[in-house]
Amino acid sequence: MKQLGKTRLYWSVISLAALSCGGVALAQTNAVMGSVEGTNSVAETATNVANLGNMTIVGQLNQARSQIVPDLGATVYTVSQAQIASLPQGANTPFNQVLLQTPGMAQDSLGQVHLRGEHANLQYRIDDVILPEGVTGFGQELDPRFVDSMQLITGSLPAEYGYRTAGIVDIQTRSGAFENGGSGEVYGGTYDTIEPSFEYAGSQGKWNYFMDGSYNHNSLGIENPMPSHYADHDDTGQYRTFLYGSRILSDTSRITVMGSLDYANFQIPINPAQAQTPQPAAASWSADPNAQSPNDLNDNQNEQNYYSVVAYQKSAGNLDFQVSAFGRESGAHYVPDNVDATVNYNNGVATDEHRLLNSGGAQADASYELGDKHTIRGGFMLNDEIVAADATTWVFPVDGAGNETVPGEAPENIVQDETTHALFYGVYLQDEWKIVPKLTLNYGARFDVFSSTTDHQNQPSPRANLIYQPTDSTTFHAGYARYFTPPPQETVPAGNLAAFNNTSGAQGYTQDSPVKAERANYFDAGVSQKILPGLTAGVDGYYKKASNQLDDGFFGQSLILSSFNYSEGRIYGVEFTTSYEHGGFSSYANVAWGQAEGKGASTAQFLWGDAATVAYVNSHYIFLDHDQRVTGSFGAAYTWKESERYSTRLDTDALYGSGLREDSTDGSGNTIPNGASVPSYFSVNVGAEQAVKLNHGMVLKARFDLVNLTDNIYQLRSGSGVGVNAAQYGERLGFFGSLALTF
Repeated sequence: MKQLGKTRLYWSVISLAALSCGGVALAQTNAVMGSVEGTNSVAETATNVANLGNMTIVGQLNQARSQIVPDLGATVYTVSQAQIASLPQGANTPFNQVLLQTPGMAQDSLGQVHLRGEHANLQYRIDDVILPEGVTGFGQELDPRFVDSMQLITGSLPAEYGYRTAGIVDIQTRSGAFENGGSGEVYGGTYDTIEPSFEYAGSQGKWNYFMDGSYNHNSLGIENPMPSHYADHDDTGQYRTFLYGSRILSDTSRITVMGSLDYANFQIPINPAQAQTPQPAAASWSADPNAQSPNDLNDNQNEQNYYSVVAYQKSAGNLDFQVSAFGRESGAHYVPDNVDATVNYNNGVATDEHRLLNSGGAQADASYELGDKHTIRGGFMLNDEIVAADATTWVFPVDGAGNETVPGEAPENIVQDETTHALFYGVYLQDEWKIVPKLTLNYGARFDVFSSTTDHQNQPSPRANLIYQPTDSTTFHAGYARYFTPPPQETVPAGNLAAFNNTSGAQGYTQDSPVKAERANYFDAGVSQKILPGLTAGVDGYYKKASNQLDDGFFGQSLILSSFNYSEGRIYGVEFTTSYEHGGFSSYANVAWGQAEGKGASTAQFLWGDAATVAYVNSHYIFLDHDQRVTGSFGAAYTWKESERYSTRLDTDALYGSGLREDSTDGSGNTIPNGASVPSYFSVNVGAEQAVKLNHGMVLKARFDLVNLTDNIYQLRSGSGVGVNAAQYGERLGFFGSLALTF
């Protein structure tokens, strides 16, 4: 098996990037200016003047960067650093839980989220540089601690966004240009949770920097397969750090470097009610198979993710551009440590599976103001990927009747090591045309190419968005986008099915057409209205029609995803959003209705298991397994100051889901894939934080949080459904607290 080498550690070297825009930069600048007043040292005054100059330059460069790749005509939701701090658990909130506070984002098990009826198809960007995707797993690689602000961009996207198109998660990082100091925190509570963390930001001459790090240990690393409060065999240890640095080269240019390291171990939780599966010759090769219980299972998964980015930004008159290079290594290794027990509880099959993804590429984006009415934008993105998929599978030789051919012998192993290569690149050109002051048309196109070991595809994709703002408080938008989405190379099933013929690992259906790129037409329209000062509401509707609709699932025992296509897909829905802010009070509420369906098993058909299921899917639209009809998120926070030294914040948030899909049975006893849904659920969290200002500018913060306040027992997955291999329940009532010192 290939191992993750020590060189992976270098991917997380140095960091650099950017920060906020406009208002945040101004607010923080004013705060620093206030601290300058009253200083008497000439050296200190000179240093502060230099820092203010750097902040001005960084703020201008941030503003210029936001204009290079704007979200014109798309649907955008923003989450600020202050909003993250106002969530129960604050910056200790897992990143997927932060995303779940945005409209149309459905919760799934193993840290997965689904936006607008898509399985994944999310693109992550840090300071407008694409983050190459990793081997899909359940680790939370991104850390809210380094987020200054975050935008979820969805709908009919402008032409600069290709590759993954269900939504863009665009993170602007914290920066030493606007912060000087750090904090340390210890967080802990239920499920043996202990999570120490630190963060530090500052500047030195022309350099600005930020870094953070954390370690999280708990005994609920993966959702419990049972409704009980605690899970068996579910410990996790997760290490994570982010490093960033930015150097100002001139008043109009800078270079940025950043990197991250994420290392996590997970035990796979045990279902104590799980029954042994029938084995050839009653597993007589084992010393005492009848004495085995589920507690003998000892499956584990290791995940490692490393990435680094270098970016150069320049403004020259009417021209603004950013050029970047990126690299990433990502791996997941699933190990059944007790093969004897695993084959007894998994239909005579145990698989040690290791996937390793190495990717690297470049990105360039530019904007040029061509007079008062036109802004021309263009650029390209290239990503080169190599995936090593190694698997050792233990199986029994069987005859045509399914009986072991040599009774009493231990299972044999089949080794399959596959390496695949894929190249994705795309170019785009578009024009922002201000037809009249209140009406803007952003139109353009991109051309994308996907070439892999087994396939070569390309597509031109026109895009157009119309934005109409009749008043300062009302904005309408409508748009169309043609999308081309290549399959995630790291999740494309690999291996030779024929190698498992006449074994307990043989597939019931053996057709295996190569996974294809998805092609889709996407329509989106909406309106945003500022009703009163601080009160905003919006509604947005969307419709997508796709060929080769991509989907993913967990097939077999491994918790590593596999991709496949439906011949056709259709996804549509509507979202309602509101937010209100006044003084120390803030709140939001989002409700989304949607439906996602697919028809026809067009690729990787063997994953469906049998010919009858494939025949049904080929002749019927079925709901996608991640379809959830109604999704809601709600939250509120209130902060008040008792005095100059003391302040208190109370916060709450809640999630609602009508339930993801599971199989159903018709009147004749036939299974309908994804024909039903698990019961609806809700979960409410609350938190409180007390801050005390100490001497020398230090602040001590103490917080207490309750997760799932009502101790609601709810299922995320029942164990049935397409690509669902186990039941999972949401987290039960948990008590957590922390102490943090900022300086």
